[in-house]
Amino acid sequence: MEIADVQKFLADNHRGVLVTRKRDGWPQITLVTPVIDGQGRVIITSRGTTYKLKNIRRDPRVSMLVMGEEFSGSKYVQFHGTAEIISQPEAMDLLIYWQRQVKGEHPNWDEHRETMKKEQRVVIRINIEKVGPNKRG
Repeated sequence: MEIADVQKFLADNHRGVLVTRKRDGWPQITLVTPVIDGQGRVIITSRGTTYKLKNIRRDPRVSMLVMGEEFSGSKYVQFHGTAEIISQPEAMDLLIYWQRQVKGEHPNWDEHRETMKKEQRVVIRINIEKVGPNKRG
């Protein structure tokens, strides 16, 4: 499996599990909705006060598993990469891009922007560095 395979899979599959590392080294696992941006990087969104953000600020190495529609027997991809956090106001265009990819057009973009600001919503952008699975057990 190559990085391009992961990018192609994420074009149509948005059910993900993000793994970050807590201060004590144990994993912190979060359900996320990933999409691919225009440069082939993975983006997800988060409220500005979550543990995953605290973990990424301390250690930007992350892992993610993204699966298809069915849990059992579904195709999936996994990857490891380095995350960066994009805060407001720079994050707004990517937040709108994410919304359109996952949920389509919003009925009131001004209201949506205000909600994103109030939630201190950020974008987590991940550069894919290693991918899998490369073998089936």
